[in-house]
Amino acid sequence: QVQLVESGGGLVQAGGSLRLSCAASGRTSSTYVMAWFRQAPGKEREFVAAISWSSGSTLYADSVKGRFTISRDKDKNQMYLQVNSLTPRDTAVYYCAVQRPEYAGVVYTATRAYDYWGQGTQVTVSS
Repeated sequence: QVQLVESGGGLVQAGGSLRLSCAASGRTSSTYVMAWFRQAPGKEREFVAAISWSSGSTLYADSVKGRFTISRDKDKNQMYLQVNSLTPRDTAVYYCAVQRPEYAGVVYTATRAYDYWGQGTQVTVSS
C-alpha cells in the first residue's frame, strides 16, 4: 500500500503561481512513475505531468508545457508540481498518483494505469 497526500492548492488570480506537493508513504520501493492529474467540474480526470522516480525524466500534457514543472525529491519521498501562468482553465482538483509497477519502463497517461491516488488539492484560478 502507498499513501499519497497532496497539498499546496488554493485560490490564485490569473497569471499567478502555486507549488503543489505530494507526500508518499508506505510501500514506496516499487514506485517507478508518479504523475499529476486534474479534474475540473463536470469533466473527466486528465493527465497533467509524470516523472520517472529513478531517472527524473518527465512527460507533460500539451496544455501545460512551458508553464508547469514536475519534480521529485527521492530522499523525502515527495513530488512537486510548480504551476505558473495560471488561467481559469487550470481550475480543477489536482491529484497525484502512482503508476502500476507492472507498467514500469513506460510512462502512461491513462488513469487506468495508476493504482494509488491521493485525495486531491483544489486549485481555483480567478479571472
